[in-house]
Amino acid sequence: MSKLNSVHVFTSESVSEGHPDKVCDQVSDAILDACLQKDKHSRVACETAVTTNFLVNMGEITCSKWDEIDKEKLVRSVVNNIGYNRKELEFCDSTFEYECRIHNQSDDIATGVDSDRSLSGEQGAGDQGMMFGYATRATPQLMPAPILYSHMLLDELQKLRKNGTISYLRPDSKSQVSVKHVDGKPVEITTVVISHQTDHVPLETIRKDMIDVVKAVLDPTGLLTDNTEFFINPTGRFEIGGPHGDAGLTGRKIIVDTYGGVGSHGGGAFSGKDPSKVDRSAAYYARYAAKNIVAAGLADKCEIQVAYAIGVAKPMSINVSTYGTAKVDEILIQRMLEEESVFNFRPSRLIESLGLLEPKGWSYLETAAYGHFGREQFPWEKCDKTDDLKKYFKI
Repeated sequence: MSKLNSVHVFTSESVSEGHPDKVCDQVSDAILDACLQKDKHSRVACETAVTTNFLVNMGEITCSKWDEIDKEKLVRSVVNNIGYNRKELEFCDSTFEYECRIHNQSDDIATGVDSDRSLSGEQGAGDQGMMFGYATRATPQLMPAPILYSHMLLDELQKLRKNGTISYLRPDSKSQVSVKHVDGKPVEITTVVISHQTDHVPLETIRKDMIDVVKAVLDPTGLLTDNTEFFINPTGRFEIGGPHGDAGLTGRKIIVDTYGGVGSHGGGAFSGKDPSKVDRSAAYYARYAAKNIVAAGLADKCEIQVAYAIGVAKPMSINVSTYGTAKVDEILIQRMLEEESVFNFRPSRLIESLGLLEPKGWSYLETAAYGHFGREQFPWEKCDKTDDLKKYFKI
């Protein structure tokens, strides 16, 4: 009897920089960038909330030059750059009310994290928890196809909005891409959904323009077919959006930020947190390790879980899953990670390896929309450990 192919359709969504939750992520990360530029040893846990013409920052920040940062000016600049600069949107950079309710980081946390105060004598993890990194050979970026293509669509639409090519677009939007896989490989895009906030224009115009953009972005994948279905503003109208249409909070789009639901997620959000918070930095490093493992040909898919205890440098555990695609024994990959010979998951070491305290050529603000992974400007996307891995495994 012949073996049946494994066939499934997987769907992921993205949201634009104008989505209210993403407004909050970007504001929080802009404040993080400002703190690290003033003091690279800043401890930042910045939350943002938005609603109709109102924005508030909350959380804990310890920065030696905090008073030198004009928080309100910075926040209004971020909102303006997103595109909320028209009063009729009911959330406008020049009119929203701003409040800041930020205080210093708890000294109890600092005691466990600071290397000169921790019981181990080295920098400990900023919190307990488990983090995941994932990579797959499904796309050249070693990312799952549905989330990658969802991000690509909205990234292109924001460029067309900002340069005036499609002048009726407003900042808030969502995309959703469904991809058919056979034996784990993408073979067809079955449906594309785009809901985009607009000025009052005919739905027929919106649908034509959106489908043209979808085809321009996704035709090169070779996965669009005559059977691909398009759902554009399926309610018929999307004019009220952004923080006026729905309140927003930092950290509510963790699946959008990572792998679109493919693989696992530890539950911790990224934006507004400095690298001592391992739910951000260790997730970046786990992606770095997983991507290099796949790029080196050790597996076609790789998921890494790492777990920490607050104040402790050495991970509690490291687990590797290759979903049956490994070319070497999974346990050997896990042992390699535990040995710390090629990768080192101790907070101080991974922060130094990726340059997370002094970003060069990138910013945390850039991570806050269109995905933290699969974009080559970020250091955790480098495939610079493949030779070391091949040497280690003698391949």
